Amino acid sequence: VGVPRCGASLHELNKALRIELKANADCVWQIQRNTNQTIRLVFSYFKFAPSSSCETESVKVYDGPSTDSPLLGQVCSDTDAVPVLQSSSDSLTLLITTNSVAFTRNFFFFYYFFSPETKTENCGGQLTGPNGTFTSPNYPATYPAFTYCVWHIQTPKNTKINLQFQDFFLELDQNCQFDFTAVYDGLTTNTGLIGKVCGRALPTFESSSNVMTVVLSTDNTNSYRGFSAQYTSASLPGPVEPDTLLTCSSDSMKIVLSKSYLASLGYNETHLRLNDPACSPFVTDSVIFYFPLVSCGTTKKDEGQSITYTNIISLSATGNIITRRKSIQIIAKCKMENNSTLEVIYVTKNNIIQNTTAVGRYNVSMSFYDSDSFSTPVHQSPYYVDLNQTLFTEISLHSTDPNLLVFVDTCIASPQPDFGSLTYDLIRSGCNKDDTVVTYPPREHYGRFKFNAFKFLRSSPSVYLQCEILICDSNNTNSRCTEGCISRQKRAVSSYMWKTNTVVGPIRLKRDLRSADHPESLTKADAEETPNLQQYSFYALLLVVLISNIIVVVAVVLKYHKHQAGYGYQKIQSS
Repeated sequence: VGVPRCGASLHELNKALRIELKANADCVWQIQRNTNQTIRLVFSYFKFAPSSSCETESVKVYDGPSTDSPLLGQVCSDTDAVPVLQSSSDSLTLLITTNSVAFTRNFFFFYYFFSPETKTENCGGQLTGPNGTFTSPNYPATYPAFTYCVWHIQTPKNTKINLQFQDFFLELDQNCQFDFTAVYDGLTTNTGLIGKVCGRALPTFESSSNVMTVVLSTDNTNSYRGFSAQYTSASLPGPVEPDTLLTCSSDSMKIVLSKSYLASLGYNETHLRLNDPACSPFVTDSVIFYFPLVSCGTTKKDEGQSITYTNIISLSATGNIITRRKSIQIIAKCKMENNSTLEVIYVTKNNIIQNTTAVGRYNVSMSFYDSDSFSTPVHQSPYYVDLNQTLFTEISLHSTDPNLLVFVDTCIASPQPDFGSLTYDLIRSGCNKDDTVVTYPPREHYGRFKFNAFKFLRSSPSVYLQCEILICDSNNTNSRCTEGCISRQKRAVSSYMWKTNTVVGPIRLKRDLRSADHPESLTKADAEETPNLQQYSFYALLLVVLISNIIVVVAVVLKYHKHQAGYGYQKIQSS
């Protein structure tokens, strides 16, 4: 009460401030007093504008007399704690900034000077073992003013903690701004707030692991008897492996979650939503999200040598004002990198990350076309062409993301499909190396060029093409796809999103078609040569018949003479 609406210099030993601020505020409060004590600042209530972020609205606390002093801490809409900050000297500075949204922000904090050497009996400490008890200072008598106690509870591994207050009586107010107990799921008081309570109650809390932190904070008015608490431990169930499947393609993302896995997290299909809540799953034995790659709130990030598409499934309770379940997100990432699609899905659960990965491929193809209109692809394989015929080549990226460019970086030709030692450069580092090559400007999802057909000397009649393709974000005007022909030295520092090789072939000359037994594809010139071939074959046949007849006649004559010589003698019988 009585504090200026925007900023002030405060010199009292202790003071509580309730502040209301409108849009576009930029206010500084300075706390300073010439004393050898330090300052404890308790930020027990704050309400920022809806949908604000830490970048647009926050309370920044500096450890010193100005905003040039070291930053001690920050409070914003994402703060999952009841911030309690302590200076290293006798001064603190608060800077509160708000955005342009028309909304009344409310803040309540109090501070007091104290000597760190002064200890309060029975105030905080380490509690170990499977179970135990603890009470507030002076219980059941009234607790002291300006008390700040922290109890760290740790039970055996693979257990969780159940905390129950058997007696509880603190000063009551609607937002627990003055005296309160805060319980955290973990060993710190910076995050993981399970709940904040005050007044008359018998609250219970449960941790997710074997560690829990309990805080008692009070001001200097209206003290009561405090609390008596007991904690016990219980065994945790065995770890549940994430039963999830992520499939990525150039066109879509598919996320499959088992119902049993969701149940192990304490949720079902009604609790799930993507970045865009309008995109709902279809449910069978599993819960399946299937959507185009650039829809449903999917974000795209240019990472220099790769491009990543990310969507998040949030799991949250519906129809409740409060919840004691953990905040869980299932993060799905499709990362296009180095001739493959890296699929990553992981679950965040209060800083616990579980992940699985898989590998897929980007969908890129290369085809020949019959003209520079690139409307009719050539489906014939091998593709028979005339020597020096113009060949039109197109590389296509099959993706639903409209903001991608295809760039033909390098193309080589070889007589063998394995591209061994004998190769010939058509394009190298975006530069045309063959005089007949003409490249077309990069287009969305297409890279095109043309060249004249050739064959390798003293080698196979086939020609195969292998092209190295770069894919870039079209919004990046300085990407490799927009640079054209560059030297190899400069190329080493150029950026692109994704790279792959694609192969097409073989190409053969039409005169090799006869050996491939394709009479239906003969050219007119080939057809004119056919009668001459038939005439030569007829004469050859006559010559073979004549030689055969001569051989038969000679054989008959020789046989006849042999028989005549046999009748010229007769063996004389012995006496």
